[in-house]
Amino acid sequence: MALRRHATLIIPQLARFARAVGCRSGSVALVAAAVALGGCSLATDGLASLAVDPARYEGYHCKELVSQWNGLVRREKELRDLINKAGEGGGGTVVAALAYRSDYDTVLERQKVLKRTAAEKNCDLEQTYNSDQSIR
Repeated sequence: MALRRHATLIIPQLARFARAVGCRSGSVALVAAAVALGGCSLATDGLASLAVDPARYEGYHCKELVSQWNGLVRREKELRDLINKAGEGGGGTVVAALAYRSDYDTVLERQKVLKRTAAEKNCDLEQTYNSDQSIR
């Protein structure tokens, strides 16, 4: 809440400054939105850890943990690519923050929980092949 209050105080000052240096009104609105949304994203950094159950992977066996890990790694790469692609365009960082950042933070938090669970169960997440069959 405090960040939002500070953002509402800063936005008019930024608008005056932008007009003073000759920015168009569209640019002022973009700068104001970026500041306001940036403040909101700062306030929600810790929410991903609240959204992930610490016992989420407790019932999984090592093979299932590896499968989940591979899926999380793929999803993280996909979201990172989307964030980078959105950042290339004008106002893309705002779009990336709105569309992808919360999902990305949740994936990172799930990876932490999964790593912790795998360590407790002595599972190697970097396995490429794990057979359930024993040699006879």
